[in-house]
Amino acid sequence: MIKEESVREVIDMARVEDIVGDYVNLRRRGNNMTGLCPFHNEKTPSFNVNPARNIYKCFGCGEGGDPVKFLMTLEQLSFPDAIRKIAARYNFKLEEVAVSEEVREERREKESLLLVNDFARQFYEDQLYNTDEGKSVGLSYFKKRGFRKDVMERFGLGYAPMKRDALFKAATAAGYKAEQLDQLGLIRNKRDFFFDRVMFTIHNLQGKPIAFAGRILKKDVKAPKYVNSPETEVYHKSDVLYGIFQARQSIRKLDNVYVVEGYTDVISLHQNGITNVVATSGTSLTPGQARLVKRQTENVTLLYDGDKAGIKAALRGVDVLLIEGLNVRVVILPDGEDPDSYLQKVGTTVFEKYLTETRRDFLFFKSDLLLEEAGDDVAARSAAIRSSIATLALVEDPLKRQGYVQQFSNKLGLEESLLINLVNTAVAERRASAKRDAEREERRRNRPDNRRDAPPFPGSLPTNSAPATAPPPPANSGEDAWAGMQEPGWAGGEDEQWGGMDDAQFPDDSVASPPRVGKPKDDALSDALKFAGHAYQEMDLARMLIKHGHKVYDEEAEQSVGAYLTANVQDLIEDFDHAPSKEVVLEVMREVQRSGKGQEPDYFKQSENPVIVDLAKVAGEREHYLSPKWGETFQVYLRQKDPDDNQRVYCDLFIRLFRMLKIERLCKKNADKIAVAAQKEDEKTLEVLFKMQGTLVGMRSELAAQLGAVVI
Repeated sequence: MIKEESVREVIDMARVEDIVGDYVNLRRRGNNMTGLCPFHNEKTPSFNVNPARNIYKCFGCGEGGDPVKFLMTLEQLSFPDAIRKIAARYNFKLEEVAVSEEVREERREKESLLLVNDFARQFYEDQLYNTDEGKSVGLSYFKKRGFRKDVMERFGLGYAPMKRDALFKAATAAGYKAEQLDQLGLIRNKRDFFFDRVMFTIHNLQGKPIAFAGRILKKDVKAPKYVNSPETEVYHKSDVLYGIFQARQSIRKLDNVYVVEGYTDVISLHQNGITNVVATSGTSLTPGQARLVKRQTENVTLLYDGDKAGIKAALRGVDVLLIEGLNVRVVILPDGEDPDSYLQKVGTTVFEKYLTETRRDFLFFKSDLLLEEAGDDVAARSAAIRSSIATLALVEDPLKRQGYVQQFSNKLGLEESLLINLVNTAVAERRASAKRDAEREERRRNRPDNRRDAPPFPGSLPTNSAPATAPPPPANSGEDAWAGMQEPGWAGGEDEQWGGMDDAQFPDDSVASPPRVGKPKDDALSDALKFAGHAYQEMDLARMLIKHGHKVYDEEAEQSVGAYLTANVQDLIEDFDHAPSKEVVLEVMREVQRSGKGQEPDYFKQSENPVIVDLAKVAGEREHYLSPKWGETFQVYLRQKDPDDNQRVYCDLFIRLFRMLKIERLCKKNADKIAVAAQKEDEKTLEVLFKMQGTLVGMRSELAAQLGAVVI
């Protein structure tokens, strides 16, 4: 532990122009100095250094502070490490307070392990550049991939020779202990763990080698393509991202990070100028990696292969990012391409343009993908929406979540209030699940013997038994709330096809999952999906056509109700949401063309579609009637016609409202298309869309005038 006096001396000693000058090209401007900010991307210098006050300030992004803060922010160092780095720059010897022997031993052990890893890195690099085997096998492979030597050195690429004790002999001859080599996974039984492979060095955030990955080059061998170092005192895979050291400054500067799958993808993109990129090394993202990213930026773009496996990977790793409050976008490459291959094919300029133009907000990407897959199947659509809601429930920021809800409501055609209730239920369940997990983990830690094969406490359940009573459903979530949560694509287990919430809801066999129960009698989402969008209004239209389509609308023009209504909706028929109602309209259209009027109600009662039969039954019921004695008793009489004999007035009002509703939605859809075309600078498409928008707005204004409504 550094003495307080030494810390003060280092702070007094550090000159901001020296520390910042090691990273930024500063130019004198009067009493101050200026340069391009290292924390964000800029072309005109807004970064200022004030030597007199020993501070820096960027007027573009707002970063500012003293020399110590500069190092801590830019290099992601702890305060003691920043002090040590400044002391080393000025050759100042720090005085440290004595710490316990145990802590000192632990620190020495970690430092010595890092030194052993650094020796291994140098050994693999020497083998790659300075041996015949390394040059012919390893170096030729990297050159074939197009990697430059400066980039290879930056990432610590190397070669592990075929000889099984080459590293072991070299390291022990240099004075390193076999026990440490074994502890780091570099050897097994005095034989090299990595052999006959090209090597990738994995660095921590400070640039120190903590692990290795080896790729085999031979084909048709029964060996894994990649092997990695095991977990050690200095390497925890779930807290590391490949390339984070090389990318950290660029990530902070551009305020975005691209996440890819493979080592070579990172190196290839880095070499071609896209340096804000890291890799998950072929695994799903972990909470530790998400927190590591958040220390650099809040904006993440997932960049994955265009095959189905790539799309699944994009869906699978997002939960932890959303929980950490990160903004997630996704780019799916053309089918059959990975980042490296596509970059080599189209070049850097086209590749960067593709990333900018095709990246989409992850939540909308996922919902569109699932809904497209579901098609018109109500059950599949319900599962897709549940999966989207489960993902949306991971967004902790209530304002951000509300923004998503508003847009999802329009996209899905659901009432916003219903969607809010569904999302709130999912949020409550997720938090309850997290609380149960934490309590279960606490109980596990407090057990005398927490081995999984240990006998249970007296009176407790065996590990393979279910509790006598299932955990209660979340409050205010409705009867049988577990049923909705257990449907495919919802929470509680990674969906085989699309993923979903993390499968850690019930990781411990000692607590059984809630029982699967039947579908709830009152499923708000399923009911709403049946009548999504304008379905209710379309059903009203269908009922009018069934009951009154054969009746007269205009005696002078000899026009029937069916002819009048269908003539006024034929241009909107493709925008219908309720398929049975659309079928009724089309059937009436055909009859109008044949006979000039609609069918009798009994015609529809014989339909093969049960929904149309139900509509016909409802249409046949007299919804408004006056009791014969009502007028006599209360001496009150209606002057208007009975609704069954007043079709013309009702049809006129209904059709105007109906068309107004449809045209409003068409205006919104067309406006969305205009926004997309404007982003792509597609002038030809914009011209067509603007003309269409003008027509739609004109129709909307005319209807509003007829209805006496105000259009905003």
